[in-house]
Amino acid sequence: MADLDHGTTTAADPDPVRTAAASVEAAQRDLTATGVHLMPPDAVAACTGTDRRAWERFTAHWENLSPDRYAAESGTCRLRRYGHFSLTAATGELALLPHVPFLQPQDTNPLYAQVDRHFDPLTDAFSADPILRSVIGLLGKLAACLERSARWSVKVHPFRVVGVGDGTSEPTPEGLHRDGVTLVSSLLIGRRNADGGESSVFDPDGKQVLTTTLSEPAALLLGDDRRTLHQVSPIRPVDAGRLAYRDVLVTTLTAC
Repeated sequence: MADLDHGTTTAADPDPVRTAAASVEAAQRDLTATGVHLMPPDAVAACTGTDRRAWERFTAHWENLSPDRYAAESGTCRLRRYGHFSLTAATGELALLPHVPFLQPQDTNPLYAQVDRHFDPLTDAFSADPILRSVIGLLGKLAACLERSARWSVKVHPFRVVGVGDGTSEPTPEGLHRDGVTLVSSLLIGRRNADGGESSVFDPDGKQVLTTTLSEPAALLLGDDRRTLHQVSPIRPVDAGRLAYRDVLVTTLTAC
């Protein structure tokens, strides 16, 4: 696991405040230029003030997810929950909105567009977790470089994709897609006994912009969803006798 001790930053600069500012600036620069940025775990820790104990508490939420029956229809074992927040840009105020079905816009997700999908809500402890709120606050700062908005619609999706035996499971059973939002992000929570799970980002013409395998906990992949598409390759167990897990937090921001 990446070192998430409080105050740990990159070796180049031990000042967490300065490291956080430089990390935000680098992410904004890449998002503006290419539409994608990979923020390393040390930078995420500096930007969110995360220490090891808090991270361990946060990752425990992934032990309390619910089956995704929609993914099961396409043969993937996936667990998840869903929450919807409103983020006020000027103040950083975050408000949990009433729980409703998740709906993606037309012409985005080829498998589920315009389908009301009913998922269990985030637990109260998950919704109130300081790391979740810090991550959303960070994403609000980053989204500001893509669009000026007084308020952001924030949708939160904790996922666990499970690989069994000799088979594979699809983190993105819909294939290459966009989510119909402004900013899309994927925060790696952890991997166990898992091979595969390569994240790829493409421009609208099909040119590959970035390919990476999120392998270190707290690595954060960011994309301008308005001008990129993304997908994740299947995972499979390294040891077929044990389950494979890939845990991520997908969070999207849409300008209101």
